[in-house]
This record gives sequence, structure tokens and C-alpha cells, in this order.
Amino acid sequence: MAERLGERDVPQEWDVQHVPAPGETGQTILITGATSGLGAEFARQLAGQGHHLVITGRDPIALVGKAQGLEAQYGVSVDTLTADLATPEGVDVVAARLRSPDQPVTMLVNNAGAGLPTEFHESGAEDERRMLRLLVEAPMLLSHAAIQTFLARRGGRILNVASVAGLIPDGSYGAAKSWAVSFSRWANARYKPEGVTVTALCPGLVRTEFHQRAGIDTSRWPRWTWMDADDVVREGLTAAAEGRSVCVPSRRYRSLMTAARFSPDAVLERLSRTEPKSRRAGA
Repeated sequence: MAERLGERDVPQEWDVQHVPAPGETGQTILITGATSGLGAEFARQLAGQGHHLVITGRDPIALVGKAQGLEAQYGVSVDTLTADLATPEGVDVVAARLRSPDQPVTMLVNNAGAGLPTEFHESGAEDERRMLRLLVEAPMLLSHAAIQTFLARRGGRILNVASVAGLIPDGSYGAAKSWAVSFSRWANARYKPEGVTVTALCPGLVRTEFHQRAGIDTSRWPRWTWMDADDVVREGLTAAAEGRSVCVPSRRYRSLMTAARFSPDAVLERLSRTEPKSRRAGA
């Protein structure tokens, strides 16, 4: 389902030499939620390509440990920002770093995220609000800061980690992730002619700590539905380097999402009603 919506060649007058691409080294890339899961894999692969990093997370000890490990293994510099992106204060800290002229950031990976183990009617309103802030408000505000900065510098990339849940009816989590898909499609069409690309990465089930941290029971999902984090990140970075607006990693998930696009609402609604039962911890 990867698509190329509104793509045009970048005008020659735009200087995009500071946009990281395969084979380039020495760029500075900011990754949110970089201490575990896909965020940690993004950090590993980008550091392995020779890029300097700014990584964010809520746990300062985990951040420092991750930074030291990456610096020792790959010989790049890794700065850390302790920030809870479900709070205005945390978002402000990261947005300020994106705007800083010191060691300019040339790519933003909006990766930080969390899910809820309960169905919508069983969850607390404050838990739903916090998830919405983390999945929609934070990436929106950070993308706003990044796009303003990248336009002034005439080049930059944003990679928004969405989900296949954003492409089908899948509760409030899927609704939040659908924002990332819709925004990325529009922003890529709007700003790519000016040297700024925006890509939504929509993986399916990935073998990370995400589900365990959220208390989600995964035992009912078949083995074939799972993907490895390194494959997901590799496909996402390739899509971002190519300036694609949406990337669904793996052929099997692309086929599933294509089928879902043409499925009657009644079929999707039935899946939506039954799927949360397999996500509830202890259900």
C-alpha cells in the first residue's frame, strides 16, 4: 500500500545536501522513544550508518545507557533529552532542540507511542487523553517545529511511526494512528517540492516490548503476523530516503491492507468487534 501521492521533483534551487540518505554519514537525527522497541532499532541502524543522534525518553538512566552503548559501538555522538511527550513540558523540550541552530537536526523520527490493554468503554478517560496526546498532539507539535526549521534550512525529513491499525477500524489507538497517516500524506505532498519529506511508517505486529509494556495479550495472534524490528526499520528508512508518503512493511501486510480497502464495512466492523478481546491482558 506504499504510495507516491503528489510527488514532484525537488526544484534545483533548493539545497537538500543536509537531508540524510543511504550512504551519507554525519547527519544529526532526533528519535523519540529511543530506549526500546522500534525506537532503539532506529537508533542502532542510524548510528550504524554514521549519523549522530539525539534520543528522547522518560527514563534518564535508560537514555544514558543507550547513548553510551551506541557511542562505544559506532563512534558517533549521541545526546539525550529526558522528556515525557504526553506533557506540554516534555514536548517543549524536544521542540526547542529541533529549532536549535547548534548541530542542526536534519531528520525527525516521531516514534514514541503507547497503547492501552482495555477496550474503549473499559478504559479511563484520562488514560485515553494521555494516549491521544502522545500519539497525535506530540508528533503534530514536533512536526510543526521540524517543518518550520527544515524549510528555513531548505531540506529535512520526518518519519512518523504509525501502524496498520491506522488504516482499518481499530479503536481509539487506530484512530490516533490514522492521524499520522493522513497528516504524512498531506505534508509530503505539500512540502516535498520545498525539500522536506514526510513519511508514515505503518507496520503490523512487531516483535518488541511494546505489547508487554502495555499489558496486551498477544497469544492469539498467529506466528505469521509478526515482523522483526530490524526489517520494519530498514523498510521505513528506505521509504523516507525515497520520499514516499506511506510505507507498509512486508508484502503480506501490503496485501492485507489492499484487501481491507475493498472490504465491506460489515467485515471490518466484525474484525473490530472481535480483535480487542485478544488484546485484553488476562482476558
